[in-house]
Amino acid sequence: MQLTPKQLVELHGFNNLTKSLSFNMYDICYTKTKEERDAYLNYIDEQYNAQRLTKTLSNVTDIIGANILNVAKQDYVPQGASVTILVSEGPVDESPVESFEESPGPIPGSVIAQLDKSHITVHTYPESHPDEGISTFRADIDVSTCGEISPLKALHYLIHSFETDVMTIDYRVRGFTRDVNGHKLFIDHEINSIQNYIPDEIQMYYDMIDVNVYQENIFHTKCKLKEFDLDNYLFGYKKDKLTPDEQDIITHKLKSEMDEIFYGKNINNGLM
Repeated sequence: MQLTPKQLVELHGFNNLTKSLSFNMYDICYTKTKEERDAYLNYIDEQYNAQRLTKTLSNVTDIIGANILNVAKQDYVPQGASVTILVSEGPVDESPVESFEESPGPIPGSVIAQLDKSHITVHTYPESHPDEGISTFRADIDVSTCGEISPLKALHYLIHSFETDVMTIDYRVRGFTRDVNGHKLFIDHEINSIQNYIPDEIQMYYDMIDVNVYQENIFHTKCKLKEFDLDNYLFGYKKDKLTPDEQDIITHKLKSEMDEIFYGKNINNGLM
């Protein structure tokens, strides 16, 4: 049984459904030399250091209407960062009707909701290919809430907060809550696809695939940029510094990297 704005059910006690959003983003770059790779990693460490990531997650906390209880953050050597924020329920007088609707969230704004036993985390993973000149930066963000509102309301803001070539997004509702008659509710809002929480102006830039298991309240969407401009993937110079053959080879490597991440498997690119 699901709840809709027109079919609100009085619950027995607190809504203790757990709603978990996992947002994974990938930024890909071509770094031909060690100097270029080091410069790219330094840029990533500065762009996504623990302090800036804490600000991003704090904004997510505001969007989902939570209160920050504790912040733990760490920059790692030689690279990478982690932030974990423990949050508690925010005061609520009335749950907004729009919180049940499939629609993009703010960038950012305040959505008031009841939350408890909740947390938000981010971990970053810079890495590079030993031979092919490919450097990849991954950030994993997890938003887990208990209460009425879905953390999907923060997805719009998260997409805007990172430079993203490939995204994989997972959403799952776990556990159950009860109405006043003791009837179990395994989800409390309608959802057909994570894509309904991504604005049209963002969707137009991505190829998207859904893999959903509706009966288990498990939803998965992966996205890959449609347009490709080699200049956006070279660090410190433009493609006019390369020969046409070099441009073709590098483009092939970058596109193969994105395809492998998007499809989750290695692809034989035919280059030795």
